[in-house]
Amino acid sequence: MQYTWLVWSLILLVVWLIVYIFLKSKESKKEMFIVSLWTSLLGLTEPIYVPAYWNPPSLFNLAQTTGFDIESLIFTFAIGGLAVVIYEAIFKSRHQMMTEKEKHLPRHKYHIWALVSAPLIFSILYLATNLNPIYSTIIALIGGGLFTWYCRPDLKTKMIVSAFIFLFLYFLYFLVLIILYPGYVEIVWNLPALSGILIFGVPLEELLFALGVGFLWSSFYEHWKWQKLK
Repeated sequence: MQYTWLVWSLILLVVWLIVYIFLKSKESKKEMFIVSLWTSLLGLTEPIYVPAYWNPPSLFNLAQTTGFDIESLIFTFAIGGLAVVIYEAIFKSRHQMMTEKEKHLPRHKYHIWALVSAPLIFSILYLATNLNPIYSTIIALIGGGLFTWYCRPDLKTKMIVSAFIFLFLYFLYFLVLIILYPGYVEIVWNLPALSGILIFGVPLEELLFALGVGFLWSSFYEHWKWQKLK
């Protein structure tokens, strides 16, 4: 099982590459790549989750010796890009800049706060509570998504649809891990510190994480760039 985490991450990277190749819009490809680069930095937070949430055998045993690992960078790179364009890959849409009048609507005065709300929520929960970091992450993703929804209600359809599409695809992706490596979840995830609820072998926390990623991350590029979908 030494290379399971690496193989699993590379499978997701292959899916990322396939989606990227088949995207017809250059803007969507740019969106996917830029968001993936920024999301990959979240892989550097792995020491927060090891071993509190899980403790995966990693390449060169990096996770066990340093808390960091290469696989997390690959994984976060892939999920960020997929979450942000999955809606556009399925439904026809194009980007359009918001007008100056639209940018100055009252709700947009919270633009910056909405963008940074997720990391702020996570930081507060992580520092001020004893919650397992995965729960702080889930709450931060959903909370950040709700702040974005308030600021950019025009993106709500993409956010909701993306959340459930990404959840479904992530669930199928996780089932691949269970089929290829039976018992891996029970060995690697810190189930006694979690709810212990497994849905077809998939930890409930993983599914809530996927739902949150799809909900928040799908809107990040348009929100940041003051763009809307047509």
